[in-house]
Amino acid sequence: MADERGSSGAGVILAFLSGAALGAVAALLLAPQSGEESRDQLRRYARRAGRNLREWAGETGEVFEDVLDEGKEFIEKRNSVLREAFEAGCDAMQRERDRMKGGESGRT
Repeated sequence: MADERGSSGAGVILAFLSGAALGAVAALLLAPQSGEESRDQLRRYARRAGRNLREWAGETGEVFEDVLDEGKEFIEKRNSVLREAFEAGCDAMQRERDRMKGGESGRT
C-alpha cells in the first residue's frame, strides 16, 4: 500500500514538473522579446530547475535511507522473535526426548 502511494506521489511530482517545464517553454516562445532575452531566460530557468531537482533528489535520498533503516529494524526485531521461538522449540523437544528416554529405561 505504501509503495502505491509513493509511486503515485512521484508520478504527480513528475507530471507537475513536466507541465511546468512545458508551460515555461511555451511562454518563452510566445513572449514578445528578443531571441537573446529568451535564451537568457531559458538558461535561468534551467539552472533553477537543476537546483530544484538536486534538492529533491537529496531529500528523496534522505527519506529512502530513513525507510531503509526502519525496514532493517523491523527485520531485526522479527528475526529476534523467530530465533527465540526456535530456541524454545528446540529446548522443548530436548526435554521431551529426555523424558521419553527416562521412561524407556524404566521399562526395561
